[in-house]
This record gives sequence, C-alpha cells and structure tokens, in this order.
Amino acid sequence: MTADEKTSLAVFLDAAAALTGSGYRSGQGEYHFSDDAESGGEVTGSEAVDSVTAADTASDSLEKIAAAVRSCSACKLATGRKNAVPGEGVSNPLVMVIGEGPGADEDSSGRPFVGRAGQLLDRMLASINLSRESNCFIANVIKCRPPANRDPQPDETAACASFLERQIRILKPRFILCAGRIAAHTLLNTAEPIGKLRGNCIDFQAGDTVIPFLATYHPSALLRNEDLKRPAWEDLKLLRSAIEGSENHVR
Repeated sequence: MTADEKTSLAVFLDAAAALTGSGYRSGQGEYHFSDDAESGGEVTGSEAVDSVTAADTASDSLEKIAAAVRSCSACKLATGRKNAVPGEGVSNPLVMVIGEGPGADEDSSGRPFVGRAGQLLDRMLASINLSRESNCFIANVIKCRPPANRDPQPDETAACASFLERQIRILKPRFILCAGRIAAHTLLNTAEPIGKLRGNCIDFQAGDTVIPFLATYHPSALLRNEDLKRPAWEDLKLLRSAIEGSENHVR
C-alpha cells in the first residue's frame, strides 16, 4: 500500500469516528506514512490506523494540506472530480470565507468561488475592502464537487473535516465569514435555518482560539433571489463594523 493510500484510509476512518460523535472535530494533525516495501507485504487497515502519528502543528502547512486534498480518496466524491479545490488566498487573513463546496467552474479550475457566485462574492468582499488577493482566504467545507451540485452527504462532510480544521488552525483568521446554509450547519453543528443564524457576530471555538464568526447567505442564493441582497448587505456591514471595532481596540 502506498503512503497516499494509507493516508486516505486513515483520514476516512478518523472522519467516520468523528461522525458518530459531535460531527465536527478539532486538533487533527497530519498523518505520516511511507510506502510499503516492494516485497509485497500488505498493510491492513488496522495496522495503518495504528501507525498514525499526529504531527506538531508547527510542521503543518497550507501546501501540505493542499497536497493531501488533491490526493484524497476518502469518500466517493473523489471518483467524479476533475480537480479537488483546497482553497486560496493570503496566509495571514483578516477574514476566512468558508462556503459549501465546489461547483462546475471550480471543479474545472481547481480554484474556489470562480463562477458566477464567486464573481458576486468578490464584489461583495470588495464592497467592504476585502479580497482574496490582499486580506482573505477562501475555502469550502468540502473540497470536491458533489454530483449535480447536490448537498454534500454526512460521510462526505466528515471526510473533509480535518482539512478545514487544519486550515483554520494554521491561518488563524481574525474573523470567519460563513457563506450559506451548509457551511453554517457544518461549522456550528446546528440545523437552524440560515435566516436565523445570520445577522449576529458570534464566538466560534477553534481549538484553543475563539474567532468572531458571522454567517450570511450564499452568493448563489442571492443570484436566485434578489430579495436576499439587502440582508446580505446588512451582514457585510456588520462584519465591516466588527473589523473596524477590533482595529480601534488594538490602537
């Protein structure tokens, strides 16, 4: 068994175990495996899991996470993707934007939020002086496109959870902007409608760190229903106000 195969198996089993618990985990480290010797000795699933070692957080990196995402086969979405989409942006973001998952344009390009919804997201961020080029990192709860853009299934969300956790831990964003129902439900472990989750800046516990967290409608929802643009704009103004308040506090 190759190192990548062992990693995929370990991630899947770890995520499956988490799915039976809280549904969202923290503190997942990196796995370290080596390829089996060419003598043909096969490593069983239990042996692979037994050899998992959590890496020191300091040794993790966005590049390692991206490589693991692109080689991941821990759920069935891997079989239908063109490209996995790890995420992109600056390495010390003021805001981390977290959406649901890749669509067709993102699957083709390997980049997050590049279709019509992504172009709208860029304009929304620009309206409050944010961008993926200067002060944001953009990622998704799941890293591969579900067929026909259906909602991700629980096992798929669980299989990707460690990637997002590691990204949050490394990036240490000062704020999180959660775009849409699926992302909000996953991160907050709730089934509350997005209309009830938005409009407030709340504390999000990420390991030992508390990050101000604001949920809003997904840009694709705004494209389908223009009535949502006004509340989404109010959410953006709330985020801008929170950012300015934190900057004034630092001064």
